[in-house]
Amino acid sequence: MNLSTEIKVGKNIKSLREKANLTQEYLATQMQLNGCDITRSAIAKIEVGQRHLYPDEIILIKKILNVSYEDIFME
Repeated sequence: MNLSTEIKVGKNIKSLREKANLTQEYLATQMQLNGCDITRSAIAKIEVGQRHLYPDEIILIKKILNVSYEDIFME
């Protein structure tokens, strides 16, 4: 992904996480429990576009937040 796309996707994830009333820590913990080695700090970096996402992370975020891929990637 290019930087502007990563920033937009990160903002979408942050918005969806906040809409679900979940903390970065909770999201990271749930991802860890599902086999994804990620920290709260990494979630914070994803949300501001400073770290790219791996496909397995996108799949888990979709599952944990109970959203669609369209929600994550919407413009």
